[in-house]
Formats: sequence, C-alpha cells, structure tokens
Amino acid sequence: MRSLRIVTLNIWNRGGPWEQRLAAIRAGLLDLDPDIVGLQEVLRPTTAEGPDQARQIADDLGYHIAYGASFDSGGIEFGNAALSRFPITRSEVFALPKLDAPESRCLVFAELDAPFATIPFFVTHLSWRFSEGHVREAQVKAIAERVKALCPIEGFPPVLVGDFNAVPEADEIRYLKGLCSLGGRSVYFADTFGIAGRGDGTTFTSRNPFATDLREPDRRIDYIFVRGPDQRGRGEPIDAHVCFDRPQGGVYASDHYGVRATIRAET
Repeated sequence: MRSLRIVTLNIWNRGGPWEQRLAAIRAGLLDLDPDIVGLQEVLRPTTAEGPDQARQIADDLGYHIAYGASFDSGGIEFGNAALSRFPITRSEVFALPKLDAPESRCLVFAELDAPFATIPFFVTHLSWRFSEGHVREAQVKAIAERVKALCPIEGFPPVLVGDFNAVPEADEIRYLKGLCSLGGRSVYFADTFGIAGRGDGTTFTSRNPFATDLREPDRRIDYIFVRGPDQRGRGEPIDAHVCFDRPQGGVYASDHYGVRATIRAET
C-alpha cells in the first residue's frame, strides 16, 4: 500500500519572532516529512524586496511552490501556499465570497504530478470572526463547487486543507462532512482527523503562548479534508494528529498548531 503524507499550518504571517519561528517551521517539516503542505497567512512581496515566506520555508527542502494572494497591503501579498514534493503542473487562484467581511479570502488549486496519480490539492483560509459563520458558509459552498468543476469523480480524490476558522459542529464544517445541506446542496469530504485522529485535535489554544493574550476558547479549526474514498480505496484516512504543538528551540512555530494526516494513495 502506498500512502500520502499531508500537513497544514497557518504560519501567522510575520507575527512574533519570525526568524526563530521560521527555523521552527522548517525543523518541524523535516521531522514530519510530508509529501504536500498547505500554508495560510503567507506573505509575498509584489516587488523585489520583502519577505517571500513560502520560499523561505521551502528553501532546500525539495518542495515546489504554488501561491495565491487573498489581498495586497502596501506591496505585500497575504495569501495561501501549496508546497509539493511532486512537480506542480498547473495552479490557479480563486477569490472566495466576501459578503460583508472586511477582508478577502482565496482558494489555491495546485495539480500535482505524483508517480502514482495526478493529485488535485486545494489550500484555503476562511473568514475568521466568530460572527462570520454566514460568510464561511458561502465560502465553503464556493469551494465545493470549484472542487466539483475541477476534479472528475474518476480521478484521484481531491485534498482540501486549511484554516477554516470554524469548529467541527459549525454548519460550514458539517456541510463539508455531508452532515447538513446549504442552499439545497450537499457534498461529502472526509475529515481526516475526525475519522482517524489521535488526541483531541485542538489547533488553536491558550496553551500556545502566542495565542494566550487573545483569550479565545480552545478549539479545532484547522483541517485536512479529502473527497472519498473512491472505489479503489484511494483517499481513505489512515492516521491524523496535531503537529507543531511543541516548541522547537524554545519557540512555537505559529499561533496555530498544525495537522498532519496520512491517506491511502494506492491499494
């Protein structure tokens, strides 16, 4: 059996001690050894100067990069990145519904040329305020429609990762898991941690010193989803656990913890 290792992490842009956090992120990726990685809150300059965080993270680790910006602020883009051990044959960026939220959000799509299949990989970061559930509902509906349009059912099950800023009981997450409909439509993506997770799954917690001052409730808001499994068993969640939940060199990698999942890639 061949498996696929996936990691997602909101890197918290340049918050806190970035250079030390960068070292912690890179050390964590070396330990976890994922095949594909989804990153959120990633900064990239629109000019020659400024932080290109995806490149800083991927440097010398053997990853190809696809990037998409949600918005531009003062010559610095804020968005999502896909890192892949496999060549990226194409990538696209799609704006998500904003409704009345102040910030824009996007979905990054990367098509990965793995030896065993062409893998459709999606990375996103939904609106963050507790009161923006209606915005996130519109965003997950748009994501599901885009995945359906880009990923024929006979292909490798698409993988969708990111910071969804919603707990498993929220309708926007229940919709993705096939537990409720939105606007008369329903879909199904397997929540890898919900199916095969070890531990409680908390990814945003006051136990992390970078999140303590926000005084927000501990919760699971970062996910790795996969459509399927298909008739060949591809996409079946095998294992999942929280990662980046311990300091590296005395510093946490981000204000979020990450998630690592393993799915079946071949029977």
